[in-house]
Amino acid sequence: MSTSRWRKSSHCQEGEACVHISTAPTTVHIADADPPRTVLTVSAEAFGALLRLLKSNAGQ
Repeated sequence: MSTSRWRKSSHCQEGEACVHISTAPTTVHIADADPPRTVLTVSAEAFGALLRLLKSNAGQ
């Protein structure tokens, strides 16, 4: 797995409660720390579906 570049969520507050992602051509790696200790890897399509779901529920 390439971890060439981890990006931190723009909604991150001070401290360790942040989401970090690293993308590859067909996958997205998700971690809660930088450097990552545990990494969840999902397809780009699954990550896109997650984002759409979160955005649709943002105002509720």
